[in-house]
Amino acid sequence: MSAIPYEDKKQRLIDFLRVHQESGVRLGKPTSNLFRDRKATAAPRLDVRDFNNVLRVDREHGFVEAEGMTPYATLVAECLKHGVMPTVVPQLKSITLGGATTGCGIEATSFRYGLVHETVQEMDVLLGDGRVVTAAPGNEYQDLFYGFPNSYGTLGYALRLKVKVIPVKPYVHVTHVRHTDPKAFFAALAQARDRADVDFVDGVVFGRTELVLSLGRFVDTAPYVSDYTYERIYYKSLRERGEDYLTTEDYIWRWDTDWFWCSKNVGAQNPLLRRLYGRQRLNSVTYTKIMRWNSRWKPMHYLHKLLGIHSESVIQDVEIPIEHAEAFLSFYHDTIEFLPVWVCPTRTYDPNARFELYRMQSGKLYVNFGFWDVIRGRKKLPAGYYNRQVEQKVIAFGGMKSLYSDSYFTPEEFWRIYNKPAYEALKRKYDSSGRFRDLYAKCVLRE
Repeated sequence: MSAIPYEDKKQRLIDFLRVHQESGVRLGKPTSNLFRDRKATAAPRLDVRDFNNVLRVDREHGFVEAEGMTPYATLVAECLKHGVMPTVVPQLKSITLGGATTGCGIEATSFRYGLVHETVQEMDVLLGDGRVVTAAPGNEYQDLFYGFPNSYGTLGYALRLKVKVIPVKPYVHVTHVRHTDPKAFFAALAQARDRADVDFVDGVVFGRTELVLSLGRFVDTAPYVSDYTYERIYYKSLRERGEDYLTTEDYIWRWDTDWFWCSKNVGAQNPLLRRLYGRQRLNSVTYTKIMRWNSRWKPMHYLHKLLGIHSESVIQDVEIPIEHAEAFLSFYHDTIEFLPVWVCPTRTYDPNARFELYRMQSGKLYVNFGFWDVIRGRKKLPAGYYNRQVEQKVIAFGGMKSLYSDSYFTPEEFWRIYNKPAYEALKRKYDSSGRFRDLYAKCVLRE
């Protein structure tokens, strides 16, 4: 964590932008949870690495203030000292507060509180001209507040955020309910939305007739606690147990140890290699570093080329209205096929709020499907062959797709979904000189 006061760091960035007025800029930061490569550029780097402090936790008034590059691992640890947690905590320790706000984070409390950005109360945003404005509902920058989520740094960067927190208890009791019928599974998921005795809801699809709905609730005591931070693997336990108890901290990070289940791709689920990794390196921070190394040096690309194998990464999170969830899952089984699939319900938290670039219908329940793997084969297919099919289904079902990974939308398709008129109005007002890239150029063209 940085010892430099927030105001001093903020002034440093303002001065940097004033010096580099004639050029575009990119963030200079040590980590990224984007799963799409961008084209190399000589653009100046805005060094935000030291914006990683928790500024204060106010349990009485129910909020935490933190800087934008604060990783959730740090944010959660500080909040738990005060008996609270951020209302929605994305699944991976390496995700930052600012990143989850501009990129639409989700977790098992989203059935009640919506996406991460819906828990934000105000934020300081650094604009391309060097100004820092405080955007909040009801103030003169409320259009930026409601337009910032899903803008991915194309309107400005969040330097400080004030976020809602909720009280916690020491433990979480999780019940794993098995289903063999997708229709019954999604019906149970929808019913859980209104249950007052449930604090967390998510699920995993292991097969066409094997679906597990996990319902968690805070408890004061536990007859035992399970440890999934080293030798045991959380997602495998869903097929083996009917209930479980975890400390609240371990529950929050239950998916991080194995990157859900993607740790298998770096050998971390092999018992021997798992011990070689060691407890301290079994986490999303390690796996992200390996992914970045592979992306830079491309050893798997050259190996596949040598073996005559063609591959496509299909790494996606999509929000599908509940009434189409069963149909989307059927399409998935027929087309994408690899398993497991993470399932998480979400809805808008404030029925009166309208986040312009990620428009979810007020009162409607959505199901987030998360699927992350590589499809390999001997036949060479057009670029984005599988991802494009996912996108077309998202469009057909009136859903939304997160933009942290590869996208192939045409400009017309993209802007119908992500509200071109609202985006262009925000761009004119807050980045009229074009210091930051256009959303389509950045997220689809990878500029």
